[in-house]
Amino acid sequence: MAVGLGPMSTLHPVPGFELGIASAGIKRPGRKDIVVMRCAEGSSVAGVFTTNAFCAAPVILARKRFLGPVRYLLTNTGNANAGTGESGLAAATRTCARLAELAGVPENAVLPYSTGVIGEPLPVEKIEAALPAALANLSVDNWADAAAGIMTTDTLPKGASRQFEHDGVTITVTGISKGAGMIKPNMATMLGYIATDAKVAQAVLQDLLRDAANKSFNRITIDGDTSTNDCCMLVATGQAALPEITAASGALFAALKQAVLEVSMELAQAIVRDGEGATKFVTVQVNGGATHQECLDVGYAVSHSPLIKTALFASDPNWGRILAAVGRAGVPDLDVSLIDVYLDDVAIASRGGRAASYTEDQGAKVMAQEEITIRIDLGRGTCSETIWTTDLSHEYVKINAEYRT
Repeated sequence: MAVGLGPMSTLHPVPGFELGIASAGIKRPGRKDIVVMRCAEGSSVAGVFTTNAFCAAPVILARKRFLGPVRYLLTNTGNANAGTGESGLAAATRTCARLAELAGVPENAVLPYSTGVIGEPLPVEKIEAALPAALANLSVDNWADAAAGIMTTDTLPKGASRQFEHDGVTITVTGISKGAGMIKPNMATMLGYIATDAKVAQAVLQDLLRDAANKSFNRITIDGDTSTNDCCMLVATGQAALPEITAASGALFAALKQAVLEVSMELAQAIVRDGEGATKFVTVQVNGGATHQECLDVGYAVSHSPLIKTALFASDPNWGRILAAVGRAGVPDLDVSLIDVYLDDVAIASRGGRAASYTEDQGAKVMAQEEITIRIDLGRGTCSETIWTTDLSHEYVKINAEYRT
């Protein structure tokens, strides 16, 4: 059951960006598992991609092509086309070529994306057969259907949208994402697509996406596994009647940056809330670090600990596990006598041991909540970082034990 994640709010159409959904039956007959997205001619596109060395064939192609003129994004679920070698690359190239032929655009103007089981051959014929229906379904109003179409083990579709006005013109930023397991992005999320009708130079757009991803998608973890298929794309269609943003400055850029960050943050947190088998949404906040990196090291040590995650599932305030994780995070010359640890506002540890005011009942009350904050003050400096994660439940094990059955 997704933690605090309900139906999506209104996803505003983005002029110049259309989405079409169809069924190829890749993993299940009748399942809407193909999503085609069409960008207006002249759109600029930014992308961030997985750092996994075994990156999927579609990642290799999309990473090569996204700087050129892009017109279509093609996504399939049910098959990751990863760990498939040269034949996988040929399969991804073939599906792009067929879509390009049907749409009347150059082959390099199509970017592929896949998600699903790793190591299985891509069913090219099924995808090719579904493309005409996906093209016929193209509409600016299909964001919600597309959010459902890119799901795998997700229990709910994920989308977010913001609008703001500049000089009397309304600018829209809308995005969707998918992901529920194999989540510890090292760039973005499992799959994410954000579009805006602002006109933005590609270099500015790339920096904007990278910054937004680092503050959102790169601050979430469910199980510590970086996927082979992680991609997040930001498309600026340029359809709004405003001047092009050519520098990271000015009121228009600042407003757009805030909207993109808010959409990215909402999508990233939705992935955590819908984590496989998750019953808790956990914020790990590390303050007082000498560097941002050591704050991240401590935050991920806590977020990835199976002992802490299972204690969270059991609502067990076993605070010693948190201290152990902080201590093994690799922070040099860590003085434990300076460290304070809190569950929400309840002090559980201070000066290297149990806080004098702490009682087990206080800890148990916080741990019983669906949403919990673990706050760690290192007492070393002024840097802070926040990571969002989940507990580890019986259901997570069941989902991943039965993933291919």
